[in-house]
Amino acid sequence: MQRERITDKIMVFRSAQYAQVTAGLVLTSEGAVLIDTMLYPDETLRIRRYVESGLRTNVRYLINTHFHADHTTGACFFPEAQVVSHRLCAEILATRGRESLERMKQDSPEFAPVEVVIPNITFESRMSFELGEFRFSLRSSPGHSPDSIVCLVQGEDVLFAADTVMPIPYFVDGSFDDLEHSLSLLLDQEYENIVQGHGDIILRGEAPEKIASDLEYLRRLWEEVEKAMATELENIEDAIPLAACGKSQVLLNGAVQELHRHNIRALVHGGRSGSRLAADRHASHDYEGNTQWQQKNLI
Repeated sequence: MQRERITDKIMVFRSAQYAQVTAGLVLTSEGAVLIDTMLYPDETLRIRRYVESGLRTNVRYLINTHFHADHTTGACFFPEAQVVSHRLCAEILATRGRESLERMKQDSPEFAPVEVVIPNITFESRMSFELGEFRFSLRSSPGHSPDSIVCLVQGEDVLFAADTVMPIPYFVDGSFDDLEHSLSLLLDQEYENIVQGHGDIILRGEAPEKIASDLEYLRRLWEEVEKAMATELENIEDAIPLAACGKSQVLLNGAVQELHRHNIRALVHGGRSGSRLAADRHASHDYEGNTQWQQKNLI
């Protein structure tokens, strides 16, 4: 696991075990705020040891940016923290979350000590809270999933965008239209850094180009899918290469190619709203598949 300090008080952890998933830590005079956890318990426990033994503080608030397992599994290792999320995140964790964790435990013994934690502070559209010298502004940012949120650390202008911003946009468990709208809202403000849910940190000068690139990917993807469906092409997933939508194949060590294929399938079967697919895909084990990436969508 990598640890990168982006300001005097803010650092980012990046998983070495799962899809370069990130977690953020903000140090304040009254304790720490943790934004997301890691999928595997050993990496989350390393974060806890670093906070308590290395920094000699404790996590007062834990923010769940959305319900997916790679961002929430480690919440149980911070029992003293107030857990904050969108209302939908808490509802999904209380239902699908518990069922899916049991499947994960059956498949992978390392998840045996994990328990689902239901956030105790929830909101619908926006909320803010203060700890020490920092103010944390959270708002709904649906698209990647219906419960996705982003968190702005005011004063530092660091945006924890979670999976609203990824190496390529990914909306299989959410909505194409919602993600397009959420990304467009990020163009309204300048940020010192944007922390993606997976992959590298985006620097101030890179942010507008990155967001524009993501919006262009979505535009091209829909255009290519519409064209392929109109001609009744078979194997549409194979007919639209990632490069045709303006993205590199090497991002996330090549995993983006699989994400791109799932995006195509989402549009073919669920359309831009994605609501039908979100239900269908969780009823179909075959759709979820057995790949490591798809494990995160079991919750």
